[in-house]
Amino acid sequence: MEHIAHLQKDKKLAQIIIDPFIVVDTRKNVPLTLIESIMGQQLSIKVADIIHKRFLALYGSKSPSLQLILDTPLEILRSIGLSNAKANYVHNVAKFFVENKVTDKKIHAMGNAEIIALLTQIKGVGQWTVEMLLMFTLGRADVLALDDLGVQQAMIKLYKIEALDKKQLREKMIKISSKWSPYRTYACMYLWRWKDSK
Repeated sequence: MEHIAHLQKDKKLAQIIIDPFIVVDTRKNVPLTLIESIMGQQLSIKVADIIHKRFLALYGSKSPSLQLILDTPLEILRSIGLSNAKANYVHNVAKFFVENKVTDKKIHAMGNAEIIALLTQIKGVGQWTVEMLLMFTLGRADVLALDDLGVQQAMIKLYKIEALDKKQLREKMIKISSKWSPYRTYACMYLWRWKDSK
C-alpha cells in the first residue's frame, strides 16, 4: 500500500502504523451523511447511533429524500432527541442541497477547498464537519483535521510538542504534517486509532 511506505518515512508516525492497515472509502448520499454527522456531534458514538436509528425510523427505516426531511416538522425532529438548534441545522442542510441543486456528482467533481467553501455557507456546518465529510464520505486521502481535538492530542503526545497557544500549535501541526501529503487523511486515522488504544 503506497500510503504506508510514504507515511513510514516519518519515523515517529511509523511507530503507530500497524496492522490492520486503514483504507479510506467513499459513501453515497452526501447530504444524508452530512445530516447524520450533524446529529451525532458532541454525542457519544452510542447515543449518536440511537438518534440516527430513530431518525430513520421516522421514514420507515429507509433513507428519506431531502424534500421529505424538509416536510418533517421541527417538533418531530426534536422528538427523536435533537436539540432545537440541531433540528434547524438538519433542515438547513436539506434546504441548501435542494435549492442549490447540489448533487453527489457535483460534489465529487470539486476540490477539497471548494467543498469546504460551499458547505460552510450552511448555518450549522463548520469546517471540522466538512473535513470529516471529506475523509469519511468522499474518501479524500489528503485532509488534515487541524481543529480535531483527538488529532491535536495525539500529535502533542507523539511528537512531544510543548504546550503552545492555539496558533502556534496549528503552525507546528501544519509543519509536521506537510511531509505526510498526499496522505494526511490516513495519518489522522492512524493518530486517532493510536490515541483511542491508549
